[in-house]
Amino acid sequence: MDCIYRNPNEPIESRIKDLLSRMTLKEKLGQMTQIERSVANPSNIKHLCIGSILSCGGSGPFEKALSSDWADMVDTLQQSAIESRLGIPLLYGIDAVHGNNNVYGATIFPHNIGLGATRDAELARRIGVATALEVRASGIHYSFAPCVAVCRDPRWGRCYESFSEDTEIVRKMTSLVTGLQGQPPQGRPKGYPFVAGRNNVVACAKHFVGDGGTDKGTNEGNTISSYDDLERIHMAPYFDCLSQGVCTVMASYSGWNGVKLHTDHFLLTKVLKEKLGFKGFVISDSEALDRLSHPHGSNYRKCVLSAINAGIDMVMVPLRYELFLEDLTYLVESGEIPMTRIDDAVERILRVKFVAGLFEYPLSDRSLLDSVGCKVHRELAREAVRKSLVLLKNGKDVKKPFLPLDRKAKRILVAGIHADDLGYQCGGWTATWEGKGGRITIGTTIMDAIKAAAGEETEVIYEQNPSPSTFAGQNFSFAIVAVGESPYVETGGDNSELTIPFNGTELVLSVANQVPTLMILISGRPLVLEPQLLEKIDALIAAWLPGTEGNGITDVIFGDYDFQGRLPMTWFKSVEQLPVHAGENSLDPLFPIGFGLTSKEGRCE
Repeated sequence: MDCIYRNPNEPIESRIKDLLSRMTLKEKLGQMTQIERSVANPSNIKHLCIGSILSCGGSGPFEKALSSDWADMVDTLQQSAIESRLGIPLLYGIDAVHGNNNVYGATIFPHNIGLGATRDAELARRIGVATALEVRASGIHYSFAPCVAVCRDPRWGRCYESFSEDTEIVRKMTSLVTGLQGQPPQGRPKGYPFVAGRNNVVACAKHFVGDGGTDKGTNEGNTISSYDDLERIHMAPYFDCLSQGVCTVMASYSGWNGVKLHTDHFLLTKVLKEKLGFKGFVISDSEALDRLSHPHGSNYRKCVLSAINAGIDMVMVPLRYELFLEDLTYLVESGEIPMTRIDDAVERILRVKFVAGLFEYPLSDRSLLDSVGCKVHRELAREAVRKSLVLLKNGKDVKKPFLPLDRKAKRILVAGIHADDLGYQCGGWTATWEGKGGRITIGTTIMDAIKAAAGEETEVIYEQNPSPSTFAGQNFSFAIVAVGESPYVETGGDNSELTIPFNGTELVLSVANQVPTLMILISGRPLVLEPQLLEKIDALIAAWLPGTEGNGITDVIFGDYDFQGRLPMTWFKSVEQLPVHAGENSLDPLFPIGFGLTSKEGRCE
């Protein structure tokens, strides 16, 4: 305890000052470097004083690795950092964006668009608490969440990562930050990072700023707006994150009026750090510096210069760390990046590490392993699914609601690939970066849930694509058809057509022509609903991307609970109308934002 920085009883700012004074340039620049797990080894961690490691989407110890396997891996890497000259611990980061979604057996919650449909800030906070426990159980300290984008166009491939098109709903749901990091005490300095303890994680508000407002919803595109509109629509949720002590902010790949956010000194430094008083650190997105130049990865030194001088503190490199450190070293030694800028970045990174208690507790807490995928967390996810479902149609006749369904019906037909595919139910950012179909983790499909909920005498028949022979002499009481999108992420999800994939419309019509039909739409956004489809079906539920707990759907369709969800986005009639959103250009939507029926057929108020 002879060093001030090692003494937990000293004020954090004194510890930062002491440690910074002992650091060489090489150690400082190492702290600003975040590298991918696959290129990390004891040698580079120890000798380059690497500050942070991440798992890019799906990058884990091995396929279907459990939380204990992750904790073993993270602790091994952390041990190397502790053995370095100054013993500065690593901050290990992961995209835990709807639960600890990279880890086999973790609880997968609905994606943000579904949570936005609940309008339930306390539910979001509780999900943050549960996610933090499961992330910490895997040895990880840092989650790249929440995404507080305000999605103004469903053509955007990250629409499902946004809570809503409405800034006020997004602001409300930033309570997830308090869930992840813990409740900061009254009177804490504004913008100062906070982590309550070992059961909490460092959170990250992303992507600063305007990522959901790009022209035509193009991922990594350009947001064209005045500063006042940028602040009013897209920046406002960051005010709430900062007031909750969010530790980090991630810059957006996108641009504002033609200037890439990663090079925007005005927004990153003048606004976020100086005007808003943010004292945590700003992290780049993955390989964002490579994307600042065309072709991708060219003129790298110039990209490093513009990003660091703009106010990026930690760079998610994640692979070319040797080149990054070589170029950064050159730029500092040549005076093009001032030493004051480097010291500011490192101070911010150390502040978060001290606040998070990493110096005192660098290694995993194995007592948390029992929380992973536990009954309490799965029940919470199930509650979130129930509350997120939006009932868009209930019966062809207003006086005769179709839902709730009779669980004791004689024979039920279940159809559509989405009815029995856990991966499709979870969407992107699950098990892998893009997500994938199949039994990718532990969970309950819609079909599993229907079988469990149906009466003992009820026959449940599943056919992915029913043929005319399916209906011959079967006398089904009703059909439940689940259709929707396959998993996607980021630019791979950009879509200008927004039709239901896998001939979903035709499949539903083929069933609805034969049997009274409930259609369940599994999607990350509103999709085109043809007039004849809406006319033919008896009931329609927007179920978003519900995650692992499919029984949240049967809880509601069989009447144990009523519908509560309300649309977090305006539902357009045709893509030609886009963009349409609340308050602007929202004339004549198919369903307005906030729409949602109850089983009693009344409006959700």
